[in-house]
Amino acid sequence: MTSVLYDAQGPRAKQRNILYTVLFVLCAAAVVWWVYAGLAEKHQLDWIKWEPFFTSPQPWQTYIWPGLQNTLKAAFFALIIALPLGALFGIGRLSDHRWMRVPSGVVVEFFRAIPVLILMIVANAVYSEYTDISTDVRPLYAVVTGLVLYNASVLAEIVRAGIESLPKGQAEAAKALGMRKSQIMVSVLLPQAVTAMLPAIVSQLVVIMKDTALGGAMMTFPELLASIRPMSANYGANTIACFTIVAVIFVALNFTLTSFASWLERYLRRTKKSKGTAPGGAPETVGEPALVVDDGRAV
Repeated sequence: MTSVLYDAQGPRAKQRNILYTVLFVLCAAAVVWWVYAGLAEKHQLDWIKWEPFFTSPQPWQTYIWPGLQNTLKAAFFALIIALPLGALFGIGRLSDHRWMRVPSGVVVEFFRAIPVLILMIVANAVYSEYTDISTDVRPLYAVVTGLVLYNASVLAEIVRAGIESLPKGQAEAAKALGMRKSQIMVSVLLPQAVTAMLPAIVSQLVVIMKDTALGGAMMTFPELLASIRPMSANYGANTIACFTIVAVIFVALNFTLTSFASWLERYLRRTKKSKGTAPGGAPETVGEPALVVDDGRAV
């Protein structure tokens, strides 16, 4: 039996696949056992190192919760600033006016090419040299600035690609109706492009959440990952346990974000279908009464 994508496996191919599967499982089990044995030898799996996270609220109240608050705060401010900036520069790159299209392209390509950590360090140096911002909040300002500059440029490309993926007939039909360019962009193109852009936008939001850890590593920003060092020092050098707890929190946050985005994307698609919007953007006429002419024929 032959599939459209591949030929059906013969007896020898099936035997090889079974053998490969068994070898892979054995290798994976060996790696897991090697990691487990190494951790056990270093006493990293002893209950005394994990007990504080399950029996006492102190590590959560003293280290994890304040660090999580700072992580969410930096990600939130970066998000609400980067999204409109990204949309603005993305639309600017599509402008018919050269004086707007060229500067937008230069800004996007420049900040997209620089590592976000360098942007954070430069922003911190600028705030330290030319502003009176307190040293207590300066790392937060620097982290948010770096995240905004980098992610706004990436979001601008997402917006531009999402709008350009729409059929050209959408803009042409709007022009035929006498709509201005700004009306076409706001009322016709952007609403349709949101659904297509949503997965890429959410992926970038996850990147924003994770990149806040760079501030803790280089600029003493007290975010979630930076809480591991003092927490491990105060609880018997349980570094593996601290990293595991923080990793689980990051996974839970990002999984929640992506799950919400998936639900929102399905909701938007259902809403468009319920409004009778065809895939090309034209309204469907399902269920409309037929036009009846004088001779009784329906057209």
